[in-house]
Amino acid sequence: MSSRNELFPVFLKLNQLDVLIIGGGNVALEKLQAILTNSPGCNITLVAPHVLPIIESYSVDFQLHIVKAKYEKSFLLNRQIVISALNDVKLSEQIRNDAKEIGVLYNAADKPELCDFYLGSIVQKGDLKVAISTNGKSPTLAKRLKEILNHVIPDKIQESLDELYALRNKLKGDFEKKVNDLNKVTKSFSVNDWD
Repeated sequence: MSSRNELFPVFLKLNQLDVLIIGGGNVALEKLQAILTNSPGCNITLVAPHVLPIIESYSVDFQLHIVKAKYEKSFLLNRQIVISALNDVKLSEQIRNDAKEIGVLYNAADKPELCDFYLGSIVQKGDLKVAISTNGKSPTLAKRLKEILNHVIPDKIQESLDELYALRNKLKGDFEKKVNDLNKVTKSFSVNDWD
């Protein structure tokens, strides 16, 4: 029997949300870098008794508030997203239960069974952003697909996006007519058009 990926992909406006990261080591650094690469205006609080110096350096250029303390449930208040980057399954489970109790979305690094959502691999070229998910089964495969897409999608895709945006704003008619007109324009697009 084959499994089905039931995940629903969304793009969150993290620059309008409050994010909590619990942990101060290398995994927390990886999650922090992923967030800041994609949403540098995000407001992040990072909680850990010990924090890598490189993590501390991010607080200079970004909205990163570091609290050197052990996890307490009160840190979840007024947050919309919580990510734990801990090597402690029991504490990760406790945080998940606390987050569920107050309705906060939760991600536990390397513990897909505890997660409400996953952080996928992301390909970005200008305004184009493509997220890749393997349903938590193989982050390594997602990274390989990211490499392929980064190679295949041309760097000048932004020019096409800008032209289509301008065209979309000029089109007249109802929604269906605009969609049909844009479909006609983009039908001829192929990888060869971007060489």
